[in-house]
Amino acid sequence: MGKYVEMIRIRFLMMLAYRTNYYTGILIYSINIGAYYFLWSAIYGDKGTIEGMSVLQMTTYIAVAWMARAFYFNNIDREIAVEIKEGKVAVEFTRPYNYLFMKTMQGLGEGIFRLGFFSVPGMIIVSLIFPISLSASPDTWLFFAIAIVFSFIINTQINLLTGVLTFFFFNNDGLIQAKRVVIDLFSGLLLPISFYPLWAQQIMGFLPFQAISYVPSMIFTDSFTQQEVYQAILSQFIWSILLIIPIYLLWTLAKRRLIVQGG
Repeated sequence: MGKYVEMIRIRFLMMLAYRTNYYTGILIYSINIGAYYFLWSAIYGDKGTIEGMSVLQMTTYIAVAWMARAFYFNNIDREIAVEIKEGKVAVEFTRPYNYLFMKTMQGLGEGIFRLGFFSVPGMIIVSLIFPISLSASPDTWLFFAIAIVFSFIINTQINLLTGVLTFFFFNNDGLIQAKRVVIDLFSGLLLPISFYPLWAQQIMGFLPFQAISYVPSMIFTDSFTQQEVYQAILSQFIWSILLIIPIYLLWTLAKRRLIVQGG
């Protein structure tokens, strides 16, 4: 495991070299959260709650969803695609580590950096500007921490799948972009899943996307009952196990048909 821990450290230091980008990112995210705050304040009007959520819970949900995204988001799908197209992946196969697990550790190093230099300070700044409710319950923070770890795992697994598909499509930039749009829309980042029509909620229940953003944000805002929290985290765990299967199968097939473009 030593070499994988080193990958985390190296990626963290690489991100640290460009930390100015994340200071400006905090400003951009704060503007996004502010825009959503005023939008939802207008939508709520005199209504106390919508779909069981108050305007305060909705503001908190939005802030947490965007700041949590900074932790679980990474670009390893695009990195894998570039390395496949440039032929660098062939060299990676000769090195004494698992390529996909190495990429996961690099994503974790990036996520840890974003958590410390983006999410935490960003949340503090946003809480000083907009009304946000921070739970005083240790259980809420514990379950949120567990949920956000699973969010990283599931989002990274989807990125691995998307990146590995480059072996078959050779140029999947469109797929990578489409994947990001789908995740932002169906994960609950832009709109809580409970606000979608019932038929859409039922379809999303069979997809892993809501385990990425919706679950941790609903836990943080205390919008789930205790039983729903247990079920949501169990669902995250199941998806994190199930997604290993297509990753393993695709990776096995991909290694058998390695073609380096231009080489």
